[in-house]
Amino acid sequence: MRILITNDDGVYSPGIAALAQVASRFGEVRVVAPDVEMSSASHSITASRPVTYKHTPLPFDAYRVNGTPGDCVMLGTTLWEKVAVVLSGVNIGTNLGNAIWHSGTLAGAKQAALLGLRGIALSAPATDREQPNFEVLKPWVAKVLEMLLEVPDLPLVNVNFPARPPRGTVWSRQSMRHYDGKVVRGKDPMGRTHYWFTVVPVEATEEGTDRWAIEQGYVSMTPLRLDLTDHRKLAAVADLERWNLSFA
Repeated sequence: MRILITNDDGVYSPGIAALAQVASRFGEVRVVAPDVEMSSASHSITASRPVTYKHTPLPFDAYRVNGTPGDCVMLGTTLWEKVAVVLSGVNIGTNLGNAIWHSGTLAGAKQAALLGLRGIALSAPATDREQPNFEVLKPWVAKVLEMLLEVPDLPLVNVNFPARPPRGTVWSRQSMRHYDGKVVRGKDPMGRTHYWFTVVPVEATEEGTDRWAIEQGYVSMTPLRLDLTDHRKLAAVADLERWNLSFA
Protein backbone atom coordinates (compact mmCIF):
# COMPACT_ATOMS: atom_id res chain seq x y z
CA MET A 1 0.00 0.00 0.00
CA ARG A 2 1.30 3.44 -0.96
CA ILE A 3 0.56 6.07 1.68
CA LEU A 4 0.98 9.78 0.93
CA ILE A 5 1.34 12.04 3.99
CA THR A 6 0.87 15.79 4.14
CA ASN A 7 -0.04 18.45 6.72
CA ASP A 8 -0.46 22.20 7.17
CA ASP A 9 2.23 22.65 9.86
CA GLY A 10 5.08 22.20 7.39
CA VAL A 11 7.42 19.41 6.42
CA TYR A 12 9.58 19.78 9.54
CA SER A 13 6.71 19.36 12.03
CA PRO A 14 7.21 16.66 14.68
CA GLY A 15 3.60 15.65 14.07
CA ILE A 16 4.23 14.60 10.49
CA ALA A 17 7.39 12.76 11.54
CA ALA A 18 5.41 10.76 14.11
CA LEU A 19 2.68 9.98 11.58
CA ALA A 20 5.21 8.87 8.95
CA GLN A 21 6.87 6.54 11.45
CA VAL A 22 3.58 4.91 12.43
CA ALA A 23 2.19 4.76 8.89
CA SER A 24 5.32 2.95 7.65
CA ARG A 25 4.00 -0.14 9.48
CA PHE A 26 1.07 -0.25 7.05
CA GLY A 27 2.76 0.44 3.73
CA GLU A 28 5.23 2.45 1.70
CA VAL A 29 5.28 6.07 2.90
CA ARG A 30 6.11 9.33 1.18
CA VAL A 31 5.78 12.79 2.72
CA VAL A 32 4.83 15.75 0.53
CA ALA A 33 4.16 18.78 2.71
CA PRO A 34 4.34 22.60 2.65
CA ASP A 35 7.76 24.16 3.12
CA VAL A 36 6.28 26.63 5.65
CA GLU A 37 3.32 26.55 8.02
CA MET A 38 -0.02 26.84 6.21
CA SER A 39 -2.43 26.61 9.16
CA SER A 40 -5.99 27.75 8.37
CA ALA A 41 -5.18 27.79 4.66
CA SER A 42 -8.41 25.88 4.12
CA HIS A 43 -8.83 24.20 0.73
CA SER A 44 -6.93 26.83 -1.21
CA ILE A 45 -5.07 25.88 -4.38
CA THR A 46 -2.19 27.90 -5.83
CA ALA A 47 -3.27 29.24 -9.21
CA SER A 48 -1.35 32.50 -9.63
CA ARG A 49 2.14 31.01 -9.94
CA PRO A 50 3.89 27.68 -10.60
CA VAL A 51 4.39 25.25 -7.74
CA THR A 52 7.77 23.59 -7.15
CA TYR A 53 9.10 20.96 -4.77
CA LYS A 54 12.45 19.86 -3.35
CA HIS A 55 13.61 16.61 -1.83
CA THR A 56 14.15 17.07 1.91
CA PRO A 57 16.79 15.14 3.91
CA LEU A 58 14.67 13.62 6.67
CA PRO A 59 14.59 10.10 8.17
CA PHE A 60 11.82 9.28 5.66
CA ASP A 61 11.16 9.96 1.98
CA ALA A 62 10.09 13.61 2.09
CA TYR A 63 9.52 16.55 -0.24
CA ARG A 64 8.72 20.17 0.60
CA VAL A 65 6.39 22.19 -1.62
CA ASN A 66 6.04 25.97 -1.93
CA GLY A 67 2.29 25.68 -1.77
CA THR A 68 -0.77 24.66 0.24
CA PRO A 69 -1.79 21.25 1.61
CA GLY A 70 -4.14 20.90 -1.35
CA ASP A 71 -1.24 21.60 -3.71
CA CYS A 72 0.83 18.97 -1.94
CA VAL A 73 -1.77 16.25 -2.44
CA MET A 74 -2.29 17.21 -6.08
CA LEU A 75 1.44 17.17 -6.75
CA GLY A 76 2.18 14.11 -4.63
CA THR A 77 -0.46 11.92 -6.24
CA THR A 78 0.65 13.06 -9.71
CA LEU A 79 4.35 12.32 -9.20
CA TRP A 80 3.78 9.14 -7.18
CA GLU A 81 1.27 6.89 -8.87
CA LYS A 82 -1.09 4.36 -7.29
CA VAL A 83 -1.43 6.09 -3.92
CA ALA A 84 -4.03 4.20 -1.87
CA VAL A 85 -4.63 6.64 0.98
CA VAL A 86 -3.66 10.17 2.00
CA LEU A 87 -2.98 10.93 5.66
CA SER A 88 -2.91 14.56 6.80
CA GLY A 89 -1.34 15.48 10.16
CA VAL A 90 -0.76 14.86 12.91
CA ASN A 91 -1.76 18.50 13.25
CA ILE A 92 -0.55 20.51 16.24
CA GLY A 93 -3.94 21.68 17.48
CA THR A 94 -7.38 20.09 17.22
CA ASN A 95 -9.71 20.47 14.25
CA LEU A 96 -13.17 20.23 15.75
CA GLY A 97 -16.56 21.62 14.81
CA ASN A 98 -16.38 24.75 12.69
CA ALA A 99 -12.59 24.40 12.34
CA ILE A 100 -13.30 21.77 9.69
CA TRP A 101 -14.24 24.61 7.34
CA HIS A 102 -10.90 26.43 7.43
CA SER A 103 -8.47 23.68 8.41
CA GLY A 104 -5.53 23.09 6.09
CA THR A 105 -5.18 19.66 7.66
CA LEU A 106 -8.69 18.71 6.59
CA ALA A 107 -8.00 20.17 3.15
CA GLY A 108 -5.28 17.61 2.54
CA ALA A 109 -7.68 14.77 3.30
CA LYS A 110 -10.53 16.39 1.35
CA GLN A 111 -8.32 16.83 -1.70
CA ALA A 112 -7.64 13.10 -1.60
CA ALA A 113 -11.38 12.38 -1.50
CA LEU A 114 -11.91 14.71 -4.46
CA LEU A 115 -9.40 12.64 -6.40
CA GLY A 116 -11.25 9.44 -5.58
CA LEU A 117 -8.75 8.38 -2.91
CA ARG A 118 -9.20 7.85 0.79
CA GLY A 119 -8.36 10.77 3.06
CA ILE A 120 -7.79 10.72 6.83
CA ALA A 121 -7.04 13.88 8.82
CA LEU A 122 -5.46 13.55 12.25
CA SER A 123 -5.10 16.29 14.89
CA ALA A 124 -4.04 16.59 18.53
CA PRO A 125 -4.44 19.46 21.03
CA ALA A 126 -1.62 21.80 21.91
CA THR A 127 -1.21 24.61 24.43
CA ASP A 128 0.73 27.85 24.22
CA ARG A 129 3.60 26.24 26.11
CA GLU A 130 3.86 22.72 24.76
CA GLN A 131 3.15 20.54 21.76
CA PRO A 132 1.28 17.23 21.87
CA ASN A 133 3.20 14.29 23.29
CA PHE A 134 3.56 12.35 20.07
CA GLU A 135 5.35 9.43 21.74
CA VAL A 136 2.25 8.84 23.86
CA LEU A 137 -0.01 9.26 20.82
CA LYS A 138 1.84 6.89 18.49
CA PRO A 139 0.16 3.68 19.74
CA TRP A 140 -3.23 5.35 19.37
CA VAL A 141 -2.40 6.61 15.89
CA ALA A 142 -1.52 3.03 14.98
CA LYS A 143 -4.77 1.75 16.50
CA VAL A 144 -6.85 4.31 14.59
CA LEU A 145 -5.13 3.61 11.28
CA GLU A 146 -5.57 -0.12 11.75
CA MET A 147 -9.29 0.39 12.35
CA LEU A 148 -9.92 2.85 9.51
CA LEU A 149 -7.83 1.14 6.85
CA GLU A 150 -9.85 -2.04 7.35
CA VAL A 151 -13.11 -0.26 6.49
CA PRO A 152 -13.20 0.27 2.71
CA ASP A 153 -16.27 2.52 2.56
CA LEU A 154 -14.89 5.49 4.53
CA PRO A 155 -13.57 7.96 1.95
CA LEU A 156 -13.06 10.86 4.38
CA VAL A 157 -12.56 10.76 8.15
CA ASN A 158 -11.60 13.45 10.66
CA VAL A 159 -9.71 12.13 13.70
CA ASN A 160 -8.94 14.13 16.85
CA PHE A 161 -6.97 12.94 19.87
CA PRO A 162 -7.60 14.21 23.43
CA ALA A 163 -5.06 16.08 25.53
CA ARG A 164 -4.58 13.24 28.00
CA PRO A 165 -4.01 9.52 27.29
CA PRO A 166 -7.23 8.36 25.58
CA ARG A 167 -9.91 6.30 27.28
CA GLY A 168 -10.74 4.72 23.95
CA THR A 169 -12.18 5.60 20.55
CA VAL A 170 -15.69 6.76 19.62
CA TRP A 171 -17.51 7.63 16.41
CA SER A 172 -18.87 11.15 16.58
CA ARG A 173 -20.61 13.81 14.54
CA GLN A 174 -19.31 17.30 13.78
CA SER A 175 -20.04 19.89 16.46
CA MET A 176 -22.26 22.64 15.04
CA ARG A 177 -22.07 25.33 17.74
CA HIS A 178 -22.37 29.00 16.85
CA TYR A 179 -19.57 31.44 17.68
CA ASP A 180 -19.55 35.12 18.47
CA GLY A 181 -16.76 35.96 16.00
CA LYS A 182 -15.65 39.11 17.78
CA VAL A 183 -12.79 41.25 16.48
CA VAL A 184 -10.40 42.61 19.11
CA ARG A 185 -8.48 45.79 18.33
CA GLY A 186 -4.92 46.25 19.58
CA LYS A 187 -1.67 48.13 19.00
CA ASP A 188 1.65 46.74 17.79
CA PRO A 189 5.02 47.98 19.25
CA MET A 190 5.07 50.73 16.61
CA GLY A 191 1.67 52.04 17.70
CA ARG A 192 -0.10 50.77 14.60
CA THR A 193 -3.61 49.38 14.93
CA HIS A 194 -4.09 45.69 14.32
CA TYR A 195 -6.93 43.22 14.84
CA TRP A 196 -7.23 39.73 16.32
CA PHE A 197 -10.14 37.47 15.46
CA THR A 198 -11.62 35.56 18.40
CA VAL A 199 -13.74 32.42 18.34
CA VAL A 200 -15.85 32.04 21.48
CA PRO A 201 -18.65 29.42 21.44
CA VAL A 202 -22.17 30.60 22.22
CA GLU A 203 -23.75 27.23 23.06
CA ALA A 204 -22.56 24.40 25.30
CA THR A 205 -20.91 21.30 23.88
CA GLU A 206 -23.42 18.86 22.39
CA GLU A 207 -23.22 15.23 23.51
CA GLY A 208 -22.12 12.84 20.78
CA THR A 209 -20.09 15.43 18.89
CA ASP A 210 -16.38 15.50 18.14
CA ARG A 211 -15.80 18.20 20.77
CA TRP A 212 -17.76 16.24 23.38
CA ALA A 213 -15.69 13.13 22.66
CA ILE A 214 -12.43 15.02 23.18
CA GLU A 215 -13.68 16.62 26.40
CA GLN A 216 -14.60 13.15 27.68
CA GLY A 217 -11.10 11.88 26.91
CA TYR A 218 -11.86 9.79 23.81
CA VAL A 219 -10.33 9.71 20.36
CA SER A 220 -12.97 11.25 18.10
CA MET A 221 -13.52 9.75 14.64
CA THR A 222 -15.96 11.64 12.39
CA PRO A 223 -16.91 10.40 8.91
CA LEU A 224 -17.30 13.36 6.55
CA ARG A 225 -18.55 13.87 3.00
CA LEU A 226 -17.81 16.33 0.22
CA ASP A 227 -21.46 16.91 -0.68
CA LEU A 228 -22.59 20.01 1.24
CA THR A 229 -26.12 19.88 -0.13
CA ASP A 230 -28.86 19.98 2.50
CA HIS A 231 -30.92 17.20 0.92
CA ARG A 232 -33.82 17.57 3.37
CA LYS A 233 -34.17 21.26 2.56
CA LEU A 234 -33.75 20.56 -1.13
CA ALA A 235 -36.64 18.10 -1.04
CA ALA A 236 -38.77 20.63 0.85
CA VAL A 237 -38.22 23.50 -1.58
CA ALA A 238 -38.70 21.18 -4.56
CA ASP A 239 -42.30 20.73 -3.43
CA LEU A 240 -42.98 24.46 -3.49
CA GLU A 241 -44.79 26.06 -6.42
CA ARG A 242 -42.21 27.02 -9.01
CA TRP A 243 -41.67 30.69 -9.59
CA ASN A 244 -42.67 32.08 -12.97
CA LEU A 245 -39.90 34.37 -14.16
CA SER A 246 -40.37 36.72 -17.05
CA PHE A 247 -37.82 38.97 -18.67
CA ALA A 248 -38.54 42.18 -20.53
